[in-house]
Amino acid sequence: MKGITRTVWILSLISLFTDAASEMLYPIMPIYLKSIGFSIVLIGVLEGLAEAIAGISKGYFGKQSDALGRRVPFVQLGYGLSAISKPLMGVFVSPIWIFFARSIDRFGKGIRTGARDAMLSDEATPETKGKVLDFIGRWIR
Repeated sequence: MKGITRTVWILSLISLFTDAASEMLYPIMPIYLKSIGFSIVLIGVLEGLAEAIAGISKGYFGKQSDALGRRVPFVQLGYGLSAISKPLMGVFVSPIWIFFARSIDRFGKGIRTGARDAMLSDEATPETKGKVLDFIGRWIR
């Protein structure tokens, strides 16, 4: 596609595969968690804590990425943590370790989001910004 750079394509594909892994895992997570002894309340606490970690870390690491002027290390670390954490959730059976693995996944999301969005913005020219954001919006949630 004209106006879509290599960086946008790469980030789109990485995001697609990471989101696909998440979308396959998260619908069955409550069933798995119940089978290893989690209560409904504990599942809610786990998800609330995980999303809080993601939300708080997005702002912090986005600001750090801007301050350093470096985006790639944040994106790599964020996607790496998310990739490592998903298999760990299936290996661990202790609630504390499940909390740890799920928190690492969301922490990775927080680390990468601001830097990734800034990279995408940097890749777009005023003429292609809408096209890039529409293109990437199909892949990133």
